[in-house]
Amino acid sequence: MKAEDSRAEGDPRAPWRLFWVAFAIRVLYMTLAHTYRIRPFADHFQFGWEAGRIARALVSGHGYANPFQITFMGPTGPTAWVPPAYPLLIAGVFKFFGIYTSASAWVLLFINCILSAFTAMFVWEIAYRCYSRANAVWSGWLWALYPAAMQYAVRWIWEMTLTTFLFTFVLVLALRMRNVNANAADSTGPPNSSQTRHWLLFGLMWGVIALSTSTLLLFLPVCGLWILIGTWNRPHSLRNAILAGVVFLACLTPWEIRNYRVFHAFVPIRGNLGVETYLGNGPGSNGWVMVYDHPNMATNQFELYRQMGEVRYAKMRGDLARAYMRAHPGHFLANTIKRIYFFWVSVPSDAPWALELPRVISYSFISLAGLLGLGLALSRRVPASGLFAWIFVLLPLPYYTVFVQARFRHPLEPIITILAVYLFQSATRSRSRLRTA
Repeated sequence: MKAEDSRAEGDPRAPWRLFWVAFAIRVLYMTLAHTYRIRPFADHFQFGWEAGRIARALVSGHGYANPFQITFMGPTGPTAWVPPAYPLLIAGVFKFFGIYTSASAWVLLFINCILSAFTAMFVWEIAYRCYSRANAVWSGWLWALYPAAMQYAVRWIWEMTLTTFLFTFVLVLALRMRNVNANAADSTGPPNSSQTRHWLLFGLMWGVIALSTSTLLLFLPVCGLWILIGTWNRPHSLRNAILAGVVFLACLTPWEIRNYRVFHAFVPIRGNLGVETYLGNGPGSNGWVMVYDHPNMATNQFELYRQMGEVRYAKMRGDLARAYMRAHPGHFLANTIKRIYFFWVSVPSDAPWALELPRVISYSFISLAGLLGLGLALSRRVPASGLFAWIFVLLPLPYYTVFVQARFRHPLEPIITILAVYLFQSATRSRSRLRTA
């Protein structure tokens, strides 16, 4: 396989062709299908959900506050319900293009399209560095053209596309820093750039990831140690890693200071874990989130949240959840097994079975192919396969124990795609060898 990789670096324009095709398809679909025309249901709540509500509060002069669908009962005050990166992006767009306007929706989805198209380039580079040019071509084009890979970019005003872009770029950066297949074409930067700059960028990207989706931080120590172990013999590696940590903490510090000043308590990036733990595991839970008991839907919970404040309310519901889980471990275990199934096979949907069946088949097939591809890569000791295995182990853990939605898996899907392609290309090569034997 490495002989195939070393024959040539290939056309350096190939990943850029991926970008432009992926970008054009996404923007055209979003524009022609009018997905930017978001229904004004529940006072435009589907326009960014909690992030959209917070953005409206910011632009309206109320600060980082009021995250919920219910508005007729009055404001709820300061919040840390969701991390600040995406609400701030929405607020910036609202400032120039209007609050909850179609123009703002188009701009936000346009940004999604750019990020998703860049992700196709990163998929190409990861596949090229770890597997082969053929894998890079197939994986990159699959990400560029497959409808499931673009669904969130063209329809959802939420952070999934941004988070996936950032996480995939961090993986590219890690491979560059470990010098995995240095002959592979570097799609977005010079291959011999300073290790110090790479480490600083690594810390910055993880800081932005933390402020976008904090659950991915489970993978940060593994990724950092993997790079450090592979670069230990280079000058100043430990110093550079410490500098990356300083940059990472510098990204988080303003947000944590704000939270402490507002809530008079330490809030680790987001403040709703206790609530979500209860909604996924409390009395009456069945593996799915109990949306009917969410402050977005239940007026009694909304009023309780407003009276207690976010920190006390989240702690109260988290304490109730943990007490119930300790008293009913079998119920928690059954729900966890269901959530593992949902994460890898299919998340339940209210869609008609004729529409649901193809989605379930596609979702579960790509999961199985990716997992088998990972197993094959591990058995063959393909570069970075151990790093990818940790992604599969760590990233789903919070969702196994709280609740699952299909969008939660999106940051893993570039790697799942690459490994699925690797599996089928390996099978094709094996059949070819058998024919010629």
